[in-house]
Amino acid sequence: MSDETLNEAPEGKRKTSLLFRAVTWLLAIGCFYLVYTRMEAAAAQDSMTVVEYLARFFGEANWLAWLALVIPYSLFFIVVDTNVTWRCIRWFNAPDLKFSNVLPIRASAYILSLVNEQVGKGAMSLYLYRRYSVPGWQAISTMIILGLMEIYQLLMFSAVGVFLRYDVVQDASTLLPLDVILPSVFVGALIYLPLHIWYFSGGLFPNSELKNKSLLHAFRQAQPLHYLKIVLWKAPNLLGAIVVYTVALDLFNVDVSLAQMLAFLPVIFLAAALPLPFHAGALLLWTVLFPDYPEVGAFSLVMHTVFVLLNAIVGVIFLPKANKELFGEGQP
Repeated sequence: MSDETLNEAPEGKRKTSLLFRAVTWLLAIGCFYLVYTRMEAAAAQDSMTVVEYLARFFGEANWLAWLALVIPYSLFFIVVDTNVTWRCIRWFNAPDLKFSNVLPIRASAYILSLVNEQVGKGAMSLYLYRRYSVPGWQAISTMIILGLMEIYQLLMFSAVGVFLRYDVVQDASTLLPLDVILPSVFVGALIYLPLHIWYFSGGLFPNSELKNKSLLHAFRQAQPLHYLKIVLWKAPNLLGAIVVYTVALDLFNVDVSLAQMLAFLPVIFLAAALPLPFHAGALLLWTVLFPDYPEVGAFSLVMHTVFVLLNAIVGVIFLPKANKELFGEGQP
């Protein structure tokens, strides 16, 4: 391969990266603009500016009760999240790993997640490599299977909510045909998962070499029961979020029901996973799903920002212990 070809490859990747960033920022700006126009229309009905409209909304909230709700949930979330991460690592990477060793690493990773969630997961991969000589790609594969089952958990709970209160979904299908989109996504996910498990067990396309990649190590090791256990161990966080968001919205004088949260919050969390700045996809979806309360977009920004900051504060507390685990004496 010539030097010219080698130079062209990085240049092509750089242009692709710049294009991707430009597209995501344009989409995010579009989402914010749509949310702003809806808030502007609502404010105009009360003869107010958007700033005055939001000031009234936040001024009437019960902030002390809200903090008393969010802080314990942040601690609860970290424990549950660390627990399922620890169990997966024991299954697929390091059977002798202790929960007490994982907790400071996982907690401190929330500091890095302020910048980029994937960077935060990289801290766990570094720890596994240094302490247990787990190859980086194999450690990352465990993080991937956790991410996949998180998506399935959100889809499963949302499917239950949609099934129980399909009328709520129909009422919210004003800007988007959610009553068609959501069931279609559920059916597609239901069809894919057994095919996925069949493929990695060797029954489907047995001569395929893709499943032998190090990046897919955890999928080769996983049994159907592992997938179920991951969902069950993750479930308390989502169930807690449904209750917390329902109560929190009530503290901000937004009238929502548990049924609405069960049907919609998992979908909103899925939208938050889109690679858009400031979780713009989730911001817009809040406004679409609750058209009578366009200010919930601003609420979601505050809720998410405070939540990740609280997690990061816990991470700071565990940081000395995490540094000792990662860089202390006696490391191989």
